[in-house]
Amino acid sequence: MEIELRFFATFREAVGEKTRTRGFEDEATVGDVLGALETEYEGLEGQLLEDGADGLAIRPQLSVLKNGRDVVHMAGPETVLEDGDTLSVFPPVAGG
Repeated sequence: MEIELRFFATFREAVGEKTRTRGFEDEATVGDVLGALETEYEGLEGQLLEDGADGLAIRPQLSVLKNGRDVVHMAGPETVLEDGDTLSVFPPVAGG
């Protein structure tokens, strides 16, 4: 299946582009995709996932959206993706 990936701020810098379409196995989860990105891009290593009480968890303060909806309101890293989905990854935002 093909997923459109969108990166913002420092994550865009780490990847070198704003959007990218990439193939993944059918029924890949958000955690599968984030793990693959951490492996593929040195600048993302350790930035997206962490060990949680129930297994892998999305790092705190990150926003990960599936088709515009925060995956925290779905099944988190276990959210299943489908062909044509868009996954947007936002780093923590600081400001004052």
